[in-house]
Amino acid sequence: MRLKKRLLFHFSVIMILAVFLFLSGCGTTNEIYSWGSFETQMYEHFNGLTPSIQIQIFENDRRKIEASGKPAPPGFYAHLGLLYTEIGDVENAVRYFSEEKICFPESAVFMDFLLNRYGEMNNEYQ
Repeated sequence: MRLKKRLLFHFSVIMILAVFLFLSGCGTTNEIYSWGSFETQMYEHFNGLTPSIQIQIFENDRRKIEASGKPAPPGFYAHLGLLYTEIGDVENAVRYFSEEKICFPESAVFMDFLLNRYGEMNNEYQ
């Protein structure tokens, strides 16, 4: 009987600790990136919002992100660069592709491809 009470006590303590650990893990809301309206704009991009309007929104988000001190999410600068290519502003596109490559080195292969493609176009215009 004593062993049964002892096991029940240990089981209760373990369950209480597990509940506290679970609840403390759920309470964290500290995000690594400042997402702004990035996710919404990705949706809007494929549902008809014009590149010019999206660029205005992204540039506004970029300023807010810089002010927050948190980094932009992966793909933010690349998408902004692609939006600039859609309106023919190759200079800004190249700038943002370079920024994406600096912030996220794992994107270097794709960003190098875009930089080579649009960098050559940029040189032709100058």
